[in-house]
Amino acid sequence: MRKITLKVLTKLPTKYVTSGVILIALLFVYGVIGSYFIMHLNFVDSIYYAVITMATVGYGDYTPHTGIQKIFATTLALGGVALLAYVFNIILTNFQEKMSNYSKGVRKMQAIKDMDDYYILCGYGRVGKVVLNELTQRNQNVIIFEKNEEICESIEENESVTTIQRDATEDDLIAKLAGDKCNSVIISTGDDVSNLFIVLTIRETNPDAWIVTRASKIENISRLRKAGANKIVSPEIIGGQDLYFESAKPHLLRITVRHTSDEIFDEFQIIAKHGCTLENIDYHLPGIETPLTREIKTKNLLDGKNYLNYLDTHADQKQALKNLYKLTNNTHSHLISGPDKPTFDALVNDLEKIDEIIGVNLSDEEIAKITKNEI
Repeated sequence: MRKITLKVLTKLPTKYVTSGVILIALLFVYGVIGSYFIMHLNFVDSIYYAVITMATVGYGDYTPHTGIQKIFATTLALGGVALLAYVFNIILTNFQEKMSNYSKGVRKMQAIKDMDDYYILCGYGRVGKVVLNELTQRNQNVIIFEKNEEICESIEENESVTTIQRDATEDDLIAKLAGDKCNSVIISTGDDVSNLFIVLTIRETNPDAWIVTRASKIENISRLRKAGANKIVSPEIIGGQDLYFESAKPHLLRITVRHTSDEIFDEFQIIAKHGCTLENIDYHLPGIETPLTREIKTKNLLDGKNYLNYLDTHADQKQALKNLYKLTNNTHSHLISGPDKPTFDALVNDLEKIDEIIGVNLSDEEIAKITKNEI
C-alpha cells in the first residue's frame, strides 16, 4: 500500500503541481514583503513570520498591533489555510482517482482471468466495431485494447466484453494475454507500423498464437506476414465480417451431409447441444461448383423451433424447401463455428448417428466432383 501511495503522489498532473507551486510562491512573497514593510521586521524575521503565519502556527513572538498589521496577518493566514486546502484537495482527488483506476484495473484483470477463452481486439475504429459486432453475435468473450480514453468509455462493457485503455505498442500485457486461453488476436488499427509492432510483440512470446491483422496499404502485407501474422486482411477489399472469419479459421468446421428437409431440426439440436453456431448452409447442385448459400448465424435452439413452427404453418414455404432438397439430392454443407477441435469431433460423432456424412472441410470443387458422379 505504501508503494502504491508513493507512486500515486509522484504522478500528480503537471498542471496541478505547477499551479500549486506558483500560488505558494506568490503568497510567500506577499508574506515576506508585508512582514518587512508592514510588520517592520528585518529580512530574516520577515521570512520566519511569513512561514509561521501561512502555516497558521502562530507562536506569538510577533504580534500585530495596528489595524493594517492585523489585516495583513489575517489575509496571510487565510491565504495559507486556503492554499493548504487547495493543495490537499488536489492530492486527495488525484489519489482517489488513481486508486479508483487501480481498483477498476484489478477487477478487469480478474474478469479476464475468469474467462474460459476469449478474442483480443486491438483498435476500436470503424473496422473494430464491425469485428466486435460479429464476435458478440456469437457470444464470444472479447478483450479490447484501445488507447483513446473517450472511445474506451463509449464501449459498453459486460461479462463478455472487457476494455483495456492501453497502447498495445507500448505495453507487453497483450503478449501475456495472447496465450493458451486466447482464440485469436485481431489487430484492426489503421496504422500499419503499429500493427507490425503489435504482431512482433505477440509473436516473440507466443509462437502458436493465431494473429490476424489489418493492412491499410497493400505494400505492407508482405512485411506483416514476415513479422508473423497468420492472416493479413485489407478491410477495403473484404470488410470487417471476413476479418472475423479469417481469425476464426481454426474454429470453423464445414461438414457436408445428406438428409431430407424433415431432419433439419434434429440436426440443429445437435449443433446447439455442443454450443456451436450454425453460420450458413450451402446447397450443392449436382455437378455445379458454386453452391447456393443461405446465411443463418445462430446457436439459439429457440430459433430452430421458431423456424420449424414457421414451416408447419406455411405449407408453400415447406414445399419450396422440399423442392430445394430434392433438386440438390439432399446434399448440403454446414459452416459451423465452435470453441475447439474436441467439440467438433464430438459434434461430428453425434451427426453421424442421424446423417449421412459425405466429408469434412471439403472444397466446393471436391463436392462438385462427388455430386457430378450422381447425375
